[in-house]
Amino acid sequence: MSISEGTGENSGDGDAAEQTESLAGRFLIAMPNIGDPRFDRSVIYVFSHDDSGARGLIVNRVTRDIAFADLLRQLELEVIADVSATPVRLGGPVEVERGFVLHSPDYYREEATLKVDEAISMTATIDVLKAIAAGRGPERALFALGYAGWGAGQLEREIRQNGWLQTDGDADIVFDPTDDGKWSRALGLLGVDPSLLSSAAGSA
Repeated sequence: MSISEGTGENSGDGDAAEQTESLAGRFLIAMPNIGDPRFDRSVIYVFSHDDSGARGLIVNRVTRDIAFADLLRQLELEVIADVSATPVRLGGPVEVERGFVLHSPDYYREEATLKVDEAISMTATIDVLKAIAAGRGPERALFALGYAGWGAGQLEREIRQNGWLQTDGDADIVFDPTDDGKWSRALGLLGVDPSLLSSAAGSA
């Protein structure tokens, strides 16, 4: 299991120069007019963002198709820890066969772990799954299959078109095992009442 270096699902059209700052470590909160059912009421934690594009994981969508313990066994890992309550989330529509783990900074592997911010790191190698299966993994973790990807300048355009709100990421929201309410809680970080959002919101 590893991270692909591809640009994501769609490529941009060369306006990366408009990018002003990295959104890594921030939440993207889907607006009601997002126009894509795959991202309806989604909260995405951005783990990388540079001139080539952005990548992040949806943190509030669970797949019922496979249990985490079964996935570990498919990888021929010995499961010692109790992982029965660990959900498998759908991180996004790109490369859905690949796994990604957002986790607390107490777990770190040189050349494998990306420190996104002070509270959240990301590892996408099988080592972190081995540690979790053995009960030696990070204190807090979120496992997801697939990711959300944007080409150069694409995410910036979607934000300008009022597809996404953004705010600082919050580890308590990311690692909450219950996904119900994450969208509303993320909006609350901005002081936004979800009931006041209109599905006909215009461009910002």
